[in-house]
Amino acid sequence: MKHTVSYACDKCRNPSYEEGDMRVTGGFLTKILNIQNRRFTFVSCTECGYTEFYKRQNSGVIANVIDLFTN
Repeated sequence: MKHTVSYACDKCRNPSYEEGDMRVTGGFLTKILNIQNRRFTFVSCTECGYTEFYKRQNSGVIANVIDLFTN
């Protein structure tokens, strides 16, 4: 994805990065049912691999129900 935000790695100052999304489970019940209700965006340096995670808003009940049936 291309963005207009300039990025430089905090560790090695490399300007190249990769980004993506990640979903994880939250509490006990979501772990048992494998409902991945927590979302994060990550930015990872292509040179040294340093990665930062940013929390995103939850998708809502419908996305969690769909996630339950697709896992």
